[in-house]
Parts: sequence; structure tokens; C-alpha cells
Amino acid sequence: MHVAAEPIIPLDPSWPKMTLGQAQALMTAPGQPLEMEEAEIRGVPTRVWKNAPPNLAALVQLSRTHGERLFTIHEDERISFEANFRAVAHLATKLREMGVRKGDRVALAMRNLPEWPVIFFAAVSIGAILVPLNAWWTGGELEYGLADSGSSVLFVDGQRYERLAEVLPRLPDLEHVVVSRARGELPPGTQRLEALIGTPMDWAALPDVPLPADPGLVAEDDATIFYTSGTTGHPKGALGTHRNLATNIMSSAYCAARAYLRRGEMPPPPQPRVGLLVIPLFHVTACSASLMGAMAAGHTLVFMRKWDPVEAMAIIEREKVNLTGGVPTIAWQLLEHPDRHNYDLSSLESIAYGGAPSAPELVKRIYTEFGALPGNGWGMTETMATVTQHGGEDYLNRPTSAGPPVPVAELRIMAEDGVTELPAGQVGELWAKGPMIVKGYWNQPGATAKTFVDGWVRTGDLAKLDEEGFLYIVDRAKDIVIRGGENIYSSEVEDVLYAHPAVTDAALIGIPHKTLGEEPVAVVHLAPGTHASEAELQAWVRERLAAFKVPVAVRFVKDTLPRNANGKILKKDLKAMFAEEAAA
Repeated sequence: MHVAAEPIIPLDPSWPKMTLGQAQALMTAPGQPLEMEEAEIRGVPTRVWKNAPPNLAALVQLSRTHGERLFTIHEDERISFEANFRAVAHLATKLREMGVRKGDRVALAMRNLPEWPVIFFAAVSIGAILVPLNAWWTGGELEYGLADSGSSVLFVDGQRYERLAEVLPRLPDLEHVVVSRARGELPPGTQRLEALIGTPMDWAALPDVPLPADPGLVAEDDATIFYTSGTTGHPKGALGTHRNLATNIMSSAYCAARAYLRRGEMPPPPQPRVGLLVIPLFHVTACSASLMGAMAAGHTLVFMRKWDPVEAMAIIEREKVNLTGGVPTIAWQLLEHPDRHNYDLSSLESIAYGGAPSAPELVKRIYTEFGALPGNGWGMTETMATVTQHGGEDYLNRPTSAGPPVPVAELRIMAEDGVTELPAGQVGELWAKGPMIVKGYWNQPGATAKTFVDGWVRTGDLAKLDEEGFLYIVDRAKDIVIRGGENIYSSEVEDVLYAHPAVTDAALIGIPHKTLGEEPVAVVHLAPGTHASEAELQAWVRERLAAFKVPVAVRFVKDTLPRNANGKILKKDLKAMFAEEAAA
């Protein structure tokens, strides 16, 4: 059960100056930029942002108005919005020449590089469905995503290409493979991205050409397939729309303004900010909640090749970074690094995160030691990121909450029967509705019907709402471990453990970790007369799954694992075996 934490700052008797309802009424009134209206989405009346970009091609055109302001910074590559637009327009034209049409799938497997947003917006601007694949996946996992989505074009960086090279012949639907920053020669039939649009530093000199003609894009057209694993262990593709992604732009603007009104101040005019983006763009948190807003508002995004707290502090000082975060791990490592005081981090205004549990102590330390406001929120791949947002004094005073829903979202807490809505304070399954909810799962009608009901998504999270509508996530009904923001679905790892010839019973659970939120650990039972060590099983998993899914510890038991009457493993009973690790 959730236990409310004490407020982190003394409650000002006059706080708040404006209630949530008053702030919402003021900002969403007719004629205001954040005005709402009702639209019918898949037959369900739904509140939407009236002034959200109608589609992502319109967002690309809007981004060009930021001109020579820097859009992305990656090492010594500094790309303006104008240069980015020119690259998008040229690559969109090349995709048309490749035969890509509305509804075709274009896959993208790449770490955060200036090319990533160019490829993304070039594809969605012509009506293709962009499929961001997890760059940490193994070759086999990437092969599954490409085959399941039926992608006809793949954009990939050199490192991912080497991982995929041997499986590409097994993907007959894949007609074009385009490699960025390739190392060495490429085989026939594979082309370099640089041959299509040049290197990032060439983009500003590309001829000025328009985006290809808009293929009649509307808000509910398909735009993306983000993969999210399920309890079956097989990834499911969440099919997102142009409206899903555009919704986050307005929701983020609303939440930023709400914080001012809650403290009795009028929101200032929006100003471009510099953000250090350390979350991979193949996550909806980075792509939907960060990238879309940057395109609209003119924010600069700084990419890192690999997270390193010392390098991050140097970047914050050099680029005068205002915003960073992503997962609690980032904030912890910045706070606790012994070299922190050697860097000027005074430009930081906000450190926000989601995707993993965080301690109230972290909220307090961000505020007291950095002088920055902490931020949090709740969402999932099926909601294209933001459903609730929490920041400013509200977060400081409710450090264990995920915040209230944005105005276009609705939340319900439902009983186990899936019919009865529970009152404030009671714990049940969290359901969410709004224009951010994806259409369903790609080519999985059964899973779609089970999860998406009359405009609502059944999240699988156990939660409660307080009297003011603030959300508290209590537990996860889904069998999932979240390590530093990365989802690890237990059954996927358990299936790999079961495939080992010595293992006859296995369970993966999560144990608390101060900076990562959770870490995966495993309990296994071996067949009589067989032997396997912890290191052997860890290596077995590492060969078959991404490194972040490997159990950090393995315990062996003499008997099969405890189960309830339905045969479900009693995982709560296993956590005591890792008491030392959890305490540490």
C-alpha cells in the first residue's frame, strides 16, 4: 500500500494560490492557446487540444521558423533547425524515389545521433509508419522487430548494422538498407546515408527544396510502431498516430504554465531552452515527450554518445543546459559524483524523469542542492508517454505522487471485475483515456481487444487517486522490472533460463536499487544430477538478450519454486532471498 510521505518543503499557508481546476479553466478557456475541444476518436468522444499541430508534416514546417537556432548538438556537430529541415525534405524525397508510400513501414535502429530526427520526420512527413527499434537489442531481437513490422526500409548506424548483417538475408520484406557512419565497405544492395543527404555538417548547404506533397495526412493516421514487451515475452508493437505525438507538445506546455499559476504567478512567454537528452530516442519518453516539444518550441537537444556523469557535467557547463533527466539514475549520479563541485551547473532549471521509481530523498536533493525544480510523470508506450505530469511545488509537497492528469486525459481506478470504478483513496487497476492513447497493437487483435476498451487502456498498474486527482502508483500488476527506465519483462528472461538444459524452474524478480530504481535477479531450480553456476546462467542470458536484462544475481533452490493454487509462482516469497542486496 502507498504511504504518504511528508512534504519536502514547509507548506506555505497561502499555497497554492490557484487550485488545479482554476488553473485549468483559465488556460483552456475559449480563445486561449491551450483551448480544448471534443473529437471522435475511433468512435469515442474524446477531449483534445484544439491547437495541436494537425499532423507531423505540419510540425516539420513549424520547426523551420526557428531558423538558425541550434536544434541538435552531438560532439562537434551543431545542426540548426534550418539545416535539419533541409535534410528532412531531401530524405523525404529520396524515400519517395525508393517507392515508400503512405502506410509503409520504415525501421530505424540507431543510437541518438543528428540523423535520428531527420529519418523520423522524413518518414512520417510522407505518411510512412516509422518503427523505432531498441538500439540495445541483440541481432535476434532486432530481426523480430523488422519481421513483425514488415518494414521495407531500414536505417541503421554502423554498430547496429554489424549486429544485423547475418540476419538480413532472412528478411525478404526488407527492400532497402541504409547505413549511417558505416565502418568499412558495404555489400551490394546496401547504401550509405551520406550518399543520400551528406554528413550532418553538409545539411546546411543542401538546396532548398519543399517537403514532398502532403499525402492527405490527418491526425488519426498511423505514424509509429514503438515496441513494448508483454507478459508473453514477445514484443508487441504499439501503433501510434500523428495526434498521439502532437498531443504531448500541448500537454507539456500546459504543465509548465500550470506550475506558475499554482504559485500565483502569470506564466512568462515560452522561451527556447537547452536540454541534455540522455534517454534513447527509441523510447516514447524521449521521442514523444522531448523531441516533439523541441521541434515546436525551438529547444536545443544535446546528445551524448554514452552516459557518463563527468562528461554530462562538462556539457551542462559548456552548453548552459537548462533541462535534463530521463530516469532517476541520471539525477543520482550527478548529485553524488565527487567532482560535481568542479563544474558550474547553475544553468539547470529542471531535472525531470519518469519510467522508474524514485525516492522522496531524490526530490528534495534536486531542489536543495541544485536549486532546480524536480519533475516526474506517468505514462507508458501505450499512452505515447505523458498522461500525468508532476513538477514544481506540487512535486515537492507530494513526492510520492506521479502528479495529476493533463486536462485532455481521464483516469479511472477499476476493481478486479473491470466494471466497477473505485472511489478516491482505494487501490485498483489504473485505466487511462485521452488523445494520447495508441490505436492498439500491430497485428495483434486479441491483445488489442484485451487491453484497449472503448477508448480506455487497461494499464496493468495498481494505483490510487487522492481527492484532488493526484495519481499514486502503488504496484505493477504486470510482471515487469524497470531497471533505470528500461522495461524488463520477467517471462522473456525466464524463457531464456528455461532453455538452459539444467534449468527446470525459474523466476525473475526485481529488487530495489538506489540509483536504477530496480535490478533484475533470478531464482532457479536445477534438474537432479545437473549443474550450472551463477556466472554460467548470466552468460547464457547475455548471449540471447540485451545486457540490461541479465540478472545481477542468481539464487539456487533445492525444490521447485512456491506457487499458488493457480500455479502462479509466489514471487513475493522469493524476495527475502535477496535481502542483503536490497539493503545494500
